Amino acid sequence: MKHIIIIGDGMADWHNEELGGKTLLQAANTPYMDQLARKGRTGLLRTVQDGFHPGSEVANSAILGYDQEEVYEGRGPLEAASIGVTLGPDDMAIRCNLICIEDGKIKNHSCGHLETEDARILIEYLQDNLSNDRIRFYPGIQYRHLLVIKGGNKHIQCIPPHDVPGQPWRPLLVKASESTDNHAEATELTPQQTADIINELTVKSQELLAKHWLNKERIAQGKDPANSIWTWAGGYRPHMKPLPERFPQIKRGAVITAVDLIRGIGTLAGLRCIDVERATGLYDTNYEGKAEAAIKALQDGDDFVYLHVEASDEAGHEGNLELKMKTIEDLDSRIIGPIYEAVKGKEVAISVLPDHPTPVRHRTHTAEPVPFLIYAPGMSPDSVQQYDEDSCKEGSYGLLEKDGFIKAFMEI
Repeated sequence: MKHIIIIGDGMADWHNEELGGKTLLQAANTPYMDQLARKGRTGLLRTVQDGFHPGSEVANSAILGYDQEEVYEGRGPLEAASIGVTLGPDDMAIRCNLICIEDGKIKNHSCGHLETEDARILIEYLQDNLSNDRIRFYPGIQYRHLLVIKGGNKHIQCIPPHDVPGQPWRPLLVKASESTDNHAEATELTPQQTADIINELTVKSQELLAKHWLNKERIAQGKDPANSIWTWAGGYRPHMKPLPERFPQIKRGAVITAVDLIRGIGTLAGLRCIDVERATGLYDTNYEGKAEAAIKALQDGDDFVYLHVEASDEAGHEGNLELKMKTIEDLDSRIIGPIYEAVKGKEVAISVLPDHPTPVRHRTHTAEPVPFLIYAPGMSPDSVQQYDEDSCKEGSYGLLEKDGFIKAFMEI
């Protein structure tokens, strides 16, 4: 049996008055999700362990069965793995967004969805002007980039920029916290020294980026300028046992995503990364290309595919209910439908779930358990008739935690 997990990032939601009290999954037209729920079995999965922030790095690695107490190091090291940056034993990697600040406040976390080509120009500009033997910037995708600090200490308090739109930026700068592990105590820099370096880089980045021709051009075109860096989720290289060593039935596996973070998780989990042309991480992503890549991977010898679509999460962060509804329906018709039709009748198990909720009213991630479905040819279904947050509470899998989901899925 081959296995494919399809992630609709952030698509779980709360009940909305605009939808007559329904969630988006309940209100959306999702015939394939509902069909798989009827033919398969369902449940809820707690993807955010107690004490952890409900970030995608936590939730996606939890779906794959990794205990956060053992592997969690933040987004930075995962994105380093994704873009091929090898971290030394004393390197701290930290996520480095390009953001838009307006009137002293964080306007948005993405500069109005900055293009990767433009972002690369700006990150290389910062690398030329701010790097030294300790500091290095690495370009990633769109607004998501990487800062590596040699000897950096991860015990700092950072606030994700997508959690604080509209708030003044200065009070949100990095602060030191207590070091509680031997690795941190062995680093060259203290938490306070690390925080000071990052905050100085943030201020200097604003001075430099304000002068750059590309930002002047964006402003003239009515676009948001990428006028500041914002760092968060730092850590050291995590130690994750590859999936093929945990599950012998996985001889070869692949990850398909437009997001560096998920590529990094896949890389460290022993999966190869499949690039899809025009995969953006937004509502305009190449759904068909991702579906075709997954089908081809299963046909060409991959035993396991992790297919991730970011679009619903971005729509949730924007607070855009209509757009989020569209992304859910696009996932159903343009990803799940073609994959199901291509593998129907073959020995392929399918699971569909979000990594976490990103409610449109809240505009950021929450830690509630997410609904999941598991379908495989010939399996005995439970009584659930459609796929949504409320229906899956009644599913036969109940509430799963830690590696309960991945074990149940891989046993099929």
